[in-house]
Amino acid sequence: MLHRIKKKNDVNHEKWIGIGGKMEEGESPEDCICREVLEETGLTLTDYAYRGIVTFVSDQVEGEYMHLFTAAGFTGEIIDCDEGVLEWIDKSALRKLPMWEGDKIFLDLIDKPTPFFSLKLCYRGDYLSQAILNGKPLPLPY
Repeated sequence: MLHRIKKKNDVNHEKWIGIGGKMEEGESPEDCICREVLEETGLTLTDYAYRGIVTFVSDQVEGEYMHLFTAAGFTGEIIDCDEGVLEWIDKSALRKLPMWEGDKIFLDLIDKPTPFFSLKLCYRGDYLSQAILNGKPLPLPY
């Protein structure tokens, strides 16, 4: 996980998030995750799976789509990341970290053999106002 504490004016400041970033022109989601993981961690993915797509809607920042992957294999050595502090976190401790409320939903989904999913997360400020999984609203608070 990445603890976002190094960038100024960061919407994710002080939160723990996964590795990733914006797709570059001509990249597939798979190209992007491999490049971003290498750039941010120094690791080369050798075994990974495309698990779902998350649509973020916010009343404060431009919306975005996140292509969600899990990884089971990699090579290389961890490097220092200029966006935050990288740390291996035991799965049982993840949900206790400061993170976006909606992240807990997709962490639960990828923690089991869930089929590919579409998750829409709507925020008012830092407050999760709506979560929709595969077209069906989820009860909140999650």
